[in-house]
Amino acid sequence: MNSTEVSSEGLETNINLVSIPGLTIKLHKSDAFIKLEAKGGLKRACTPFLDMINSRLKDEKPALVTEDYIVASTWLPPIPSKVFNRLLLAEVQTALGRYVPETVSFEITRKCKCQCAHCVISGGEGELDTSTVKKVIDEALDMGAFIITFTEGDPMLREDIFELIEYVDKERAIVNMYTPGTEMTPEAAKKLKEAGLYNLLISIYSTDPKKHDEVRRLDGAFEKATSAIKMGLEAGLLVTMCTHVSPKNIDNIPEMYEMAASLGVHEFSLWESIPKKPEDPIISDLQRKYILDFYQRINSTKGGPRIFANTYFEGRMLGCMAGQRWIHLCVEGSVKPCPYIPFSYGNVREESLKTIWKRIRKSSHYRGERYSCKMHDPAFLGLVRSIPESESAPYDFRLLEK
Repeated sequence: MNSTEVSSEGLETNINLVSIPGLTIKLHKSDAFIKLEAKGGLKRACTPFLDMINSRLKDEKPALVTEDYIVASTWLPPIPSKVFNRLLLAEVQTALGRYVPETVSFEITRKCKCQCAHCVISGGEGELDTSTVKKVIDEALDMGAFIITFTEGDPMLREDIFELIEYVDKERAIVNMYTPGTEMTPEAAKKLKEAGLYNLLISIYSTDPKKHDEVRRLDGAFEKATSAIKMGLEAGLLVTMCTHVSPKNIDNIPEMYEMAASLGVHEFSLWESIPKKPEDPIISDLQRKYILDFYQRINSTKGGPRIFANTYFEGRMLGCMAGQRWIHLCVEGSVKPCPYIPFSYGNVREESLKTIWKRIRKSSHYRGERYSCKMHDPAFLGLVRSIPESESAPYDFRLLEK
């Protein structure tokens, strides 16, 4: 699973991916690369997205190539696959103005041995039980989701995590999981693989073990995280090393990438830091250019892991996904447009996910093209600052509209 050598051997010459009234999408293999081609009356609606995918397949190294499929990025389903076909159908719907929650992320537990200041775990009380999580997974898949992500606290500390991963229909969605790595063992990594986990995500905050431990507020966290990465790779999982980029650490990106390469991960994932307080610094346009230049240079160079950067993926390719392609479930059941926005639009203990999604889609804050994070928008941050200090996140957005 560690090979990143680009080859299209083993792929059929033409594979029919999507066939619906007015649209056919085929995967075509040429001598040097694979290409997606559309035909039919709906071709124009999906052409911009297909052009972006084709550009990535042609100009950037993939995360993984096997005889049967290509993983363009660990954040995307393999090509070809039934899950990738669902991605294409979701993008057709989006092009027609019918937005689909393509990614649904779950805060699966409050339990975690780390005590990070940046943690976005929600307030309130309790956790969703197994049956409720399964019900929401089913709802999400029926709505068109094709990425299910389990995240903070530490999913490995939830007893039913293997059961929940296994429950997701792997012909309809890939399953990702964030963990700080404190609970990983070779046996657990093997069980994750057997349960059908697609991508293991582990964050590293510095090449200096002491600095990483300080962020996690846990002695030995760096050693546990790097060991977990190695265990995941040995178990045959896709593994992504993640980090948050802020004005304070942007100069350390090259050495972080070298660390990712030395560990042998499939992808190094960069996420712009999100301000938690009004005075927190945010990435400047010049710094975003630096990230994009680094992204393009690494991904056009053979060898080593590819880079994912939400600076490109959400800044240039798709735009901000919050409330458009992404929906996030808090640990007690509240639903937010993404993990970082501190507003709730309903609770799955009281309403269906579909009802809550419709409510989010009616809000003017999540309409139209947006190529910057809502949490970097001064006007939206003004709304965030209007949350009473006595209230914990997520805050019911409807209270601000009264």
